[in-house]
Amino acid sequence: MRKQILTAALLVAAFPAASQELRIGYGAAVTSMDPHFHALTPNMALHQHVFGSLVGRDAQFRLEPDLALSWRAIDDTTWEFKLRPGVQFHNGTPLTAEDVVFSIERVATIQNSPGAFTLYTRQITALEIVDPLTVRMKSRAVFPLMPNQLVNVMIVSREAAQGASTSDFNSGRVAIGSGPYRLGSYTPGASVVLERNDRYYGQPEPWQRVSFRLMTNDTSRVAALRAGDVDMIDVVPTEDATALAGNAALAVFSAPGARNVFLYLDHAREVSPGVADAEGRPMQRNPLKDQRVRQALSIAINRDGIVRSVMGGHAAASGQLLPAGMAGHDPSLAVPRHNPEQARRLLAEAGYPNGFSIVLAGPNDRYVNDSRVLQAIAQMWTRIGVKTTLEIGPSASYFPKAGRDEYSIGMLGFGTSTGELDSPIQAVLATRNRDRGWGGFNRSGYSNPRVDALLDQALATLDPAARQTLLVEGMRLAVEDVAIIPLHHQVNIWATRKGLTYEPRSDERTLAMSLRRAP
Repeated sequence: MRKQILTAALLVAAFPAASQELRIGYGAAVTSMDPHFHALTPNMALHQHVFGSLVGRDAQFRLEPDLALSWRAIDDTTWEFKLRPGVQFHNGTPLTAEDVVFSIERVATIQNSPGAFTLYTRQITALEIVDPLTVRMKSRAVFPLMPNQLVNVMIVSREAAQGASTSDFNSGRVAIGSGPYRLGSYTPGASVVLERNDRYYGQPEPWQRVSFRLMTNDTSRVAALRAGDVDMIDVVPTEDATALAGNAALAVFSAPGARNVFLYLDHAREVSPGVADAEGRPMQRNPLKDQRVRQALSIAINRDGIVRSVMGGHAAASGQLLPAGMAGHDPSLAVPRHNPEQARRLLAEAGYPNGFSIVLAGPNDRYVNDSRVLQAIAQMWTRIGVKTTLEIGPSASYFPKAGRDEYSIGMLGFGTSTGELDSPIQAVLATRNRDRGWGGFNRSGYSNPRVDALLDQALATLDPAARQTLLVEGMRLAVEDVAIIPLHHQVNIWATRKGLTYEPRSDERTLAMSLRRAP
């Protein structure tokens, strides 16, 4: 009898071979369907279904054509993009160079962005329409990574989006792209429903309808997959990965991720919020401005222990921006060794023999096991005399607060948009400069003129090897200064019902286009 019940459960869990509807349990919050509002990976992954970009990227960060069939540098400061002929937007209008120019210019007009896309467009100083299918883009200086940056800039319909607001995109009224799916509906905090675009220039998708159910609670997401309520989930909790892989009705897919999960620290302010002395009195001197304090907090963290006990081995402890195997990883930069005794000595040398107290903030629904990692760090810091109070909440409330500099220490994650070190240095470590699009995710207020100068030089260096040398030198300076506290690189994990196969991606994007029926 037990065998019969088990067999029935497996049959219920298997994906129906003839189904054209796909249900995905999406493990991160989505903040907007405006593709130029918030440069957040979960947003950008969903935008990729609806909109196209000039340049695409495969699962291993290699560039590939999308709306542009080809691109070339025609001189030191000019790139030319040849558009794919015959592409239509969802409303039937043809894609032209005017749509490309409009989309890139629109990026700079977005107000109150929690993570601005100007990071990818600020170097562009002029746009020229050569003919309806040819666009030239000029930059301030040599810009070898322009095609890499434009992977992240979606092209919208000028006809539909002229004068439109972010709320107009969220409503679906002007969310007119050229991607393989049309936006059916977006219900904040609940779901994104997509319908197949039969005008798509590429191979037609096998799924007529795709429902992304926004399920940030890990337990609920895994339970929904087990019950057959969804066909795939992403951000599989590490503690569930082994059990799901052992279930004959399910399949698990994983890939090493580029995302570095790290802590930012307030370098800039003399008085920092959430910092108090050992007795809880507000401090008029920010201890985080002292490199010895930052170093103490870093080596008080047992990264290997977190990877082993919290992440279940599904992560790699880190002391730098990119993981082993990627351009810009420096094998000579060791993971900081856990040394609580030395951490206490450093605190005493810095003038805090009795420690101090601090608020550590972060999300509970964005990174793998984020709240558990924060809890572990709080315990480790408390053991060296830094009494740590946690402020953990949904990313929808955490990220805006972090963007307004309301915390002295918080958790963030950043990978690379180009496959190189330039984008994390530019976004996380470079001095904040809105005009240049630098420091968009620099929550620390960190500023190092030497790091900025090396980044500047690298961005104008055509030779890839020479560029990497400059970028690695800049990263080393920031790491030695404890500009941030790198923790680990995630392993990206997805799980599906039997009968489906997924191509896992290093950029952690969850794409219906990468999900197919198993052969």
